[in-house]
Amino acid sequence: MQRRQAEQVAAARVRATGERVTPARVRVLAALLRRGEAASHHELERGLAADAIDRVTLYRVLDWLLGQGLAHRISGADRTWRFTAADRRHDAHAHFHCNRCDKVLCLDEFKTPRLPAPMPRGFQAEGMEVTVKGLCAGCA
Repeated sequence: MQRRQAEQVAAARVRATGERVTPARVRVLAALLRRGEAASHHELERGLAADAIDRVTLYRVLDWLLGQGLAHRISGADRTWRFTAADRRHDAHAHFHCNRCDKVLCLDEFKTPRLPAPMPRGFQAEGMEVTVKGLCAGCA
């Protein structure tokens, strides 16, 4: 997706939340939309350097996007959060983690069971992550 198109889509999604449409929210979401893979905070910060979005603003915007359902985060094997764009209809799905290059991709076709799944007495599920590990096409 081209930058201009990504910014238009991002602005529309932010506007649909009923919250303020700020340049930082639009640029961060657009950056996520343009990527074909999940990105760490550091990767996003590097990619947004020309947009003058500082580290703290990026953390705040990512938290806001997560809270609005416009992004989701995946915990990598290296214990680094990676973020990707989502929309409010984002279905539960698995992720793919490349063991060689650490690339993380959404596997939208791979649907996961929805919570609440049957849990032992006294347990309360709050989330579920399914990660398929192996080598991506570039590393295989």
